[in-house]
Amino acid sequence: MTLLAHSSAAFRTKVPGAHPRRISVLGATGSIGESTLDLVGRDPSAFTVVALTGGRNAARLAELAKKHQAELAVIADEACYEELRARLAGTGIETAAGRDALVEAAGRPADWVMAAIVGAAGLKPTLAAVRQGTCTALANKECLVSAGRIFMREVARHETMLLPVDSEHSAAMQVMGGAAAESIERICLTASGGPFRSWSLADMAQVDPKQALAHPNWSMGPKVTIDSATLMNKALELIEAHHLFSVEADRLQVLIHPQSIVHCLVYYLDGSVLAQLSCPDMRTPIAFSLAWPNRMQAPTARLDLAKLGALTFEAPDEARFPALRLARDVLAAGGSASTVLNAANEVAVEAFLDGRLRFLAVASLVEATLELTANLIALSPDGVDDVLAIDAEARAIALSLLGRFAQPARGR
Repeated sequence: MTLLAHSSAAFRTKVPGAHPRRISVLGATGSIGESTLDLVGRDPSAFTVVALTGGRNAARLAELAKKHQAELAVIADEACYEELRARLAGTGIETAAGRDALVEAAGRPADWVMAAIVGAAGLKPTLAAVRQGTCTALANKECLVSAGRIFMREVARHETMLLPVDSEHSAAMQVMGGAAAESIERICLTASGGPFRSWSLADMAQVDPKQALAHPNWSMGPKVTIDSATLMNKALELIEAHHLFSVEADRLQVLIHPQSIVHCLVYYLDGSVLAQLSCPDMRTPIAFSLAWPNRMQAPTARLDLAKLGALTFEAPDEARFPALRLARDVLAAGGSASTVLNAANEVAVEAFLDGRLRFLAVASLVEATLELTANLIALSPDGVDDVLAIDAEARAIALSLLGRFAQPARGR
């Protein structure tokens, strides 16, 4: 079942009841989590916060849990538990730590769960949220990249309303509405092009982490920001769209749009092209998912097209940004290729941020890992544990290749 077909059925059966709406935020201390809670805090009577989770920032997690009167706060890093417990002592807020506790928090009964834990680490908690069979707002694209077939099978099995939070996929969902899948010719995701859109390969070879983290339009976490700079973010989104909308690779397109105003264009068989536009602020797609099936007030800048004057578009340069080619190769290969790609990319991004890998070598390391893992790519995992085992082996191979590409970055 496609997301479109499932959405039509779920629309009739999953409409939330009266306020307050019980919500949980997985990854509350990250960029998406903070933006979600910013919206929640503007209308606190409309929401009851069930669970908040964080990675290592116990101080911020405790602050958010107190501010939003959460029932439970869970920190992923067990070494940070004592700090969290001490900061929440006497508040009546439950505390826990560790991976199993994250999964338990995600499974607590709620009307709506924001799944915003970055990377493959978010797979098990997000599946626990999906298995509640209510509304899951998906901000963790790696779930679909690493385990798309398994993930969407669980969405259908539990009749979960899956609400994509990536601005492009949220836009696609809004634009397509109840359209029949066969009426859609292709889906075009837009990309800002990142901070190095017009840089030469020679200049890109000198990029350091500070430069790569300076995104021109969006405020995001470090991993997603680096993915945006390499266009790997868009590569992952192509794979995500393939699973969300059951659209094959040859019907998926990427267009560079530096202003980040048009988030997705959907081309129909009759020649019509429908698009969703909004100012670049993640609170817009978050608000769409948080209030679904209604709309809510969001404190975002309003679009003034006359003031903008012009919107520009250009084809991506896959010679300078090979991640898009890798995504198409992975979709063509099938099997576990996308799991390997995601694992290798997470290793590469961490190495780049740590100064152990050159910027241009991020995609090179991913490609080299794909070339050396034919045995893994041929596998068709049956469950999440199989996916995580493939992920772990791919990471080990990527780590073993670091020495081939590692060079200290130099200033531009």
